[in-house]
Amino acid sequence: MLTVSSLVSDCGLQLAAGSSAAEREVRWVAISEHEDPTPWLSGGEVLLTTGYNLDNARKQRSYVARIAKHGVSAVGFGVGFDHPKLPPALVDAAEEHGMPIFEVPYEMPFIAITEQAAGRLINEQYDVLTRGSKVHEQLERLVIDGGGLEKITDAIAGAVGGSAEVLATEPETLTGGALAVPVPGRRGAPPAGWLVVSAERGELGDFERLIARQASIVVGLELMRERVVHETERRLAGDLLADALSGRLDSEELVGRLRPFGIAQEASVLVFSLSDPLVAEADLEEHLGRAGVPALVAIASAAAGTLLCAVVEAGADDGVGVAREARKALRGAHPDLRVAASRSVPVSSLRRAFHEARCALEATSLQNGGGPDVASHRDLGAFTLLLALQDDEALRLYSEGLLEPISRGEGEYGGELLRSLEAFIENNGNWERAARQLYCHRHTLRYRIRKIEELTGRDLSRATDRIELWLALRARELVR
Repeated sequence: MLTVSSLVSDCGLQLAAGSSAAEREVRWVAISEHEDPTPWLSGGEVLLTTGYNLDNARKQRSYVARIAKHGVSAVGFGVGFDHPKLPPALVDAAEEHGMPIFEVPYEMPFIAITEQAAGRLINEQYDVLTRGSKVHEQLERLVIDGGGLEKITDAIAGAVGGSAEVLATEPETLTGGALAVPVPGRRGAPPAGWLVVSAERGELGDFERLIARQASIVVGLELMRERVVHETERRLAGDLLADALSGRLDSEELVGRLRPFGIAQEASVLVFSLSDPLVAEADLEEHLGRAGVPALVAIASAAAGTLLCAVVEAGADDGVGVAREARKALRGAHPDLRVAASRSVPVSSLRRAFHEARCALEATSLQNGGGPDVASHRDLGAFTLLLALQDDEALRLYSEGLLEPISRGEGEYGGELLRSLEAFIENNGNWERAARQLYCHRHTLRYRIRKIEELTGRDLSRATDRIELWLALRARELVR
């Protein structure tokens, strides 16, 4: 950093007053003969003048007071023109205001001082840029190598000789010489965060400020990389779960694909029913990570809607304990949460485990309150009969025997009839509730139910026919 004392020394001159402020930083050198040059100054300059307008003591004292108030770093006074030597009143005022002042002999042109300062400042800026470039390369390498945000902030802190942290929102107050720089996000979007940098020695210099602004871009790239990686992992997890539940993967392949998630030979399946599973997905991942539970977390589709699903490494409590702790962690942000867990099964039987947990969740939802906090195989009720039948072909024949006339007879409209049938049965034949669930008029629902009775030959006012059709709907889900 170029200071008043270093510039005066480099020029072979000496301070005549204001030595207490000799370590002030010099931002630039300005030359002016105005009695009031402050409109053309911004602070931090060494002001060179011959003082031809300062022809009396009053003007000289006012001049020093004015430029001192404006933040001028020092005054170089050229003698041999209007003043043979430094005016005493000027020197006294400079000492009084702590303004460094030095005499510039007639033989030394002002341009010599300007060139001396410019050379030093340019070299310093070049040095700042060179050092900044090296730090930037180091930070870029950390992003490329996947060092992570913590290593990046550690490198930033080391470069500035202080601390660095990334905040989600702009800090309301900054202590000491800290600097908060917005982290760029996607085009047109608000900042992805705020990089807060502070130096241990106090104020941040040009180098530290340059590093902070360059580093904010690197932090933005790292946050974007982490987001892309996380989104990719979620997509892969969703694809893997879909493949596992479809039964398309053989046992060996499924074990291999679950291994990166920390899941070995056996696992439990947890299912969560709530209004916004996409938001809860990140919350569940964070909770299981903190709890040290190896898991694959993804969204799964079921006939009753979208479910949040977690395949977890098998434990002694068959996943119920893990599900109970997850429920505690998520319940505050998701009050409508309902949870179920399967027994521990070989990973080759994940499809069965998923349906066990899903069916347990559905069975408890039909109890109108009073169910356990975490549903399990103990709560399956009539679903036990379907799940005990391991033959998919038998389940398919049973469901198609009752339901195929609906889908075959009505074509594309058959799907709407099946949804109406399910809603009608689940609402115990209550026309109003079922119609509200389907977003249709009750007369429309009555028409659909009559059509179903015509196609199937069943009478939905009879309990036995309702039970047969309900079992067929559940069997259809198990083999889809």
